[in-house]
Amino acid sequence: MKPAPIGKGPLLWVGTNPGGGGTETHMITFLQALQGLGVDVHALVHPAGQIAAALRGSGVVLHFGHFHNSADPRGIAPLLRQLHCLRPSQLVGSFSKEYWPLALASRAGGVPLALFRHMDLRLRASTRWLLSRWPLRLFAVSHYLQERLRSQGLPAARVEYCPNPLPLSHFRRNPEARHRLRARLGVGEEDVLIGFVGAWHRGKGVFLLADALDEAHSENPRVRGLWLGGGTHEAELRARLAGRDWHHLVGWQAEVAPWYSAMDVLALPSIEPDTFGRVLVEAQAAELPVLGADIGGIPEAVGVGRSGRILPSGELGAWCAAILEMSRDGDERRRLGVAGPSFAAQFAAETVAQDFLKRLGWS
Repeated sequence: MKPAPIGKGPLLWVGTNPGGGGTETHMITFLQALQGLGVDVHALVHPAGQIAAALRGSGVVLHFGHFHNSADPRGIAPLLRQLHCLRPSQLVGSFSKEYWPLALASRAGGVPLALFRHMDLRLRASTRWLLSRWPLRLFAVSHYLQERLRSQGLPAARVEYCPNPLPLSHFRRNPEARHRLRARLGVGEEDVLIGFVGAWHRGKGVFLLADALDEAHSENPRVRGLWLGGGTHEAELRARLAGRDWHHLVGWQAEVAPWYSAMDVLALPSIEPDTFGRVLVEAQAAELPVLGADIGGIPEAVGVGRSGRILPSGELGAWCAAILEMSRDGDERRRLGVAGPSFAAQFAAETVAQDFLKRLGWS
């Protein structure tokens, strides 16, 4: 049964980036969760972007616009129009290029503003001033990013933490998908499939993982690699793994969730800081043990010792050893996997959305 509407005016969330990365996924998940809680949710989005495509038919009311940059008048006009027509009770933004237009519009319309920060990038002086002094709420999506923002001079009390919301019910272990996908790859049940999901970028540690898998495979031929994604260093990675039939490069997949069931372990071996490790939480929700690097916000996404392990970033020997150990110990994999959903529960989208509303004074 759909919950009764919350006794507030509309919430307008602005995010006109056309892409499909982590910030867009965060916004999509949050909006769907808020709408499911009975909030009158509106979104100002790019008409041809991934956010609009994902939200069509969801119950979230879509409006269209696009900010090329923070001073783009073509973006400001539809924003002001929606503020005038909707008279929202809350304005929310996700992308830094829209911070200043949202700040000015919120002040002009007398609408409270909340901003999310996702990227661990050096703040411009003007952005640092805005986030430090303007009347707004600022939310970081990890404790790591929260501290990084404070280290750049933002007042400690100003930077709040709000977990990444995930639709955990989408990421459940699926034995049928496991059998079907492993058969499609030619992977036997006795094989140990180590997965990677995300951008094929050097900073994500993809070449380190490739080397670790090759070394592990040389000692245990049952070790195999499964690669979902693509990106900056895709051509180089494909060339690096050409002719090694124990690597399965399937590229980007429209539905990632079934592939977690096909894997035996998920690895995120980043050598540059990630703000968070969303794929690690998704995998643990699907009862998959995980290995993550001890860098950036990745450790926050792992139930260390319960449902996964944290390994030294960039240390090939440690990663090879961990993969070999996991490949030989099915009982350990099962123990870690079973504990995954209880760890992932803290990131449940409905729970995160309810807490967000409470902190804004909506409940």
